[in-house]
Amino acid sequence: MKIYLLDKGIVLVGKAWEIRTKLKEYGRTYTTVNEWIRDEKTRETFRFNSKK
Repeated sequence: MKIYLLDKGIVLVGKAWEIRTKLKEYGRTYTTVNEWIRDEKTRETFRFNSKK
């Protein structure tokens, strides 16, 4: 399964049962897709800044 983070959304590629499982998993943490994107961008920025 692959997850692509875009500026205005997220693309999930995989088998239907994999996507359903992943959405349920993220649904426990995030209420909206916007929340999910914002958090992932924050983590991505942190990853880039912490690598030296």
